[in-house]
Amino acid sequence: MNMVRFSEMPYQRPDLDRLKTALENAAKCAAEAKSYAEIREAWFGVQKTEDEIATLFSIASVRNTIDTTDEYYDGEVRWLREQMARMTPLNLAFEKALVSSPFRKDFEAEFGPQLFRLLDAELLTEDEKIVPERIRVGEICQEYRKTTALASTEFRGEKCNFYGLLKHMQSTDRQERKEAFAAWAGLYEVISPVLDGQYTELTSLRGAMAEKMGFPSYTEMAYISRNRFDYTQEDAARFREQIRRIVTPAVAEIREKQWRKLGVDKLRYYDEALLFPEGNANPIGTMPELVDKAQRMYREMSPETGEFFDFMKEYRLFDLETRPGKQMGGYMTRFPLYKAPFIFSNFNGTSADVDVLTHEAGHAFQGYLSMRSIPVTALCGSTSEINEIHSMSMEHFAYPWMELFFGGNTEKYVTAHLIEALATIPYLVSVDEFQHRIYAAPGMSAKERRTVWREIEQKYMPWRDYDGNAFLEEGGFWMQKLHIFLYPFYYIEYALSQICAFQYYGRMKQDRGAAWADYLRLCRAGGTKGYLELLGVGNLLSPFADGTVEASVAHVVDEIHSRY
Repeated sequence: MNMVRFSEMPYQRPDLDRLKTALENAAKCAAEAKSYAEIREAWFGVQKTEDEIATLFSIASVRNTIDTTDEYYDGEVRWLREQMARMTPLNLAFEKALVSSPFRKDFEAEFGPQLFRLLDAELLTEDEKIVPERIRVGEICQEYRKTTALASTEFRGEKCNFYGLLKHMQSTDRQERKEAFAAWAGLYEVISPVLDGQYTELTSLRGAMAEKMGFPSYTEMAYISRNRFDYTQEDAARFREQIRRIVTPAVAEIREKQWRKLGVDKLRYYDEALLFPEGNANPIGTMPELVDKAQRMYREMSPETGEFFDFMKEYRLFDLETRPGKQMGGYMTRFPLYKAPFIFSNFNGTSADVDVLTHEAGHAFQGYLSMRSIPVTALCGSTSEINEIHSMSMEHFAYPWMELFFGGNTEKYVTAHLIEALATIPYLVSVDEFQHRIYAAPGMSAKERRTVWREIEQKYMPWRDYDGNAFLEEGGFWMQKLHIFLYPFYYIEYALSQICAFQYYGRMKQDRGAAWADYLRLCRAGGTKGYLELLGVGNLLSPFADGTVEASVAHVVDEIHSRY
């Protein structure tokens, strides 16, 4: 496929009959094949068709998230999601024939056992009988995206969405921060009845799917769906406890320092984002100027990153600025036919804009490498526990170039970035525990969910003070995390990955070349192995092992205290 800019990528409804025929023929071949070469050819034929459809689906999805009010792409994404769900029986028939084939061992010899571990997991969690629930879940998730994307309010004469308010919540004027915080919380409170209804239906549907598939709860099903082959719920709980015991006290000490530096009566939620009384470091330059600076950074970082970012910029493979109607958040996705990643974000004039150019670019860099070296699409990307190491580590590897973005405020930015990287971890595990609690008690009311969130929040973030805001004091803060709605149980991965990224950062300070070589080797490996195996490839310690959390964060805590 000839490469073109994203805006010029053609979209038309994919011919799903071609996929249907390819799957039917491949299933027949898998059942009757006389040689590995025969079944291998059929399998790659299916992958080619799936890559074509996945590329069109990604194009439609990106254009839908760029403008959730665009009725055409909204309709296309709905249609595609429903039609792909209805293809489940054909997919499963092919996969069943494949995993039971006498040539399975030949596939594993050529591509490794991870491919079939993924297929086995899918067969445990997908079935024609849950297609109606899958379709409805997709519909609600799309409704959620639109609900949050269209929420806006007037603030000091400016129409602001959630991201527009965040920059005001970093103002040096405390009254402005407080008012912005009240407006931000008010936006969520206004739409909370809708969000509560959406989440109630989502948890109910997911529970129904788990029951139909024979799982005791959705939690067990989700662990298999997320390909968590190397750790259990009990491991996750022990990891959260390590965070509560080691990281929470360290962050509490930093928050006390922050309170004294700011000179406020008490640290409130709307003070947390402001680390310096004279103001946080904000990037210098417009969006195009920041992209140009990122290009210089990646060219100087390594030949591989330079080639990657030149490609991203040449073909305009990003949409970065926040706009009315644009979906919240940031992400990286792929267009397999073009071997091209894409970065989506919501710039708001704060240091978070630069974080996107390092975090999401870390994902995109890994995708760029793997799509050019790994022939199996399903193995180009790994599980989220590994994928987030790619992104979070890149944030730290980028430190030597931060002067391009922040000038004289570079040290302030790096200090703030380290603080936020550490201080976010207790929140990350709070989201994880919340989801475990919610899915363990199906039928929980909206009020009960808020009570659970507030209990968890006080456990891991005892410094959190909402200054009497009733909605948040009662536990409404959980609603601001889209992962809880869209990607159930996806969030502890960020905490696990940050522990690993801190390991790379510690090594960077000793031998940057060796740390980069380990990181590059991990990126190139994609998802060809399991979680613990890939940690070994990247020369990383497992976050679940006793002592890893403490050893990984100790040098970061020491550096923060020396800086702040």
